[in-house]
Amino acid sequence: MQLTDAVREVLSWYDGERPGVKANLARMLMHGDTGGSGRLVILPVDQGFEHGPAASFAANRVGYDPRYHFELAIEAGVSALAAPLGFLTVGADRYAGAVPLILKANNANGLGAIKDEAVTATVRDALELGCSAIGYTIYPGSDRQYEMFEEVRAGAAEARAHGLVVVIWAYPRGGTLSHEGETAVDVVAYGAQIAAQLGAHIIKVKPPTDRLETTQARLACEGANYNLSTLEQRVAHVLEAAFAGRRLVVFSGGPAKGIDAVLAEITAIAAGGGHGSIVGRNSFQRPRGEALTMLRKVAAIHVAAARTGAGS
Repeated sequence: MQLTDAVREVLSWYDGERPGVKANLARMLMHGDTGGSGRLVILPVDQGFEHGPAASFAANRVGYDPRYHFELAIEAGVSALAAPLGFLTVGADRYAGAVPLILKANNANGLGAIKDEAVTATVRDALELGCSAIGYTIYPGSDRQYEMFEEVRAGAAEARAHGLVVVIWAYPRGGTLSHEGETAVDVVAYGAQIAAQLGAHIIKVKPPTDRLETTQARLACEGANYNLSTLEQRVAHVLEAAFAGRRLVVFSGGPAKGIDAVLAEITAIAAGGGHGSIVGRNSFQRPRGEALTMLRKVAAIHVAAARTGAGS
């Protein structure tokens, strides 16, 4: 596999990292429709655990079968497929080597009120499944945030020692944060910074709104004459918080919405320098043909932005 200049540049951000980690990172960056561009499109299917089976799959009932998502990911040419342990065990053998895998190693469910996630898989599980990466969610701001940070730190250290890429879903919530504040630009950027500090190689965040939740951030941004009125500008600020863009930051697709709205949002994310998209419900809740077309368009948007140097 001949690495492109764009991928070599991304790998240089991780100088000093173990060769196995960089090899797995390169594997994802070179795979699929965005391969070689330095951008990623990831299909996450942890929603059955997180939101419930009917809420996740009733709209497209073939989605109850994990094999459907493996085949969708392969045919769509995504960079990686991310899912919990049980899901991946259904298809990791049958589809071995066809798409890079990310084991989502902690999970919550929609039946409880506590803002926390249980550790549901191990680094050994990821290795046995042939995964390229392991993923964890953190909830900065929640009452359980510090215990989560410690769990993720330990898991990330073990993963890196075995050559696995570490992906962190950074979702501020709980505590004193307002509901609107969870996606405020300063809070999303803070979550990205915390994920980077915990050792994430890839950081997943939600698209930030123009709200500034904290007084400190509002005063600092006003003093520095930040313009955060557009999503493109807000994405660029989140990347600044991720070690000046030297950590890969991908943005979630969020709740289901029209394809035009999905693509418009992703166009702004790509223009702001976002390193990719992680699109679950907005893909697998659609009929297969629509999902394939949309995912290919998402990849094309990111590849085009990479070619023009958007956000650099």
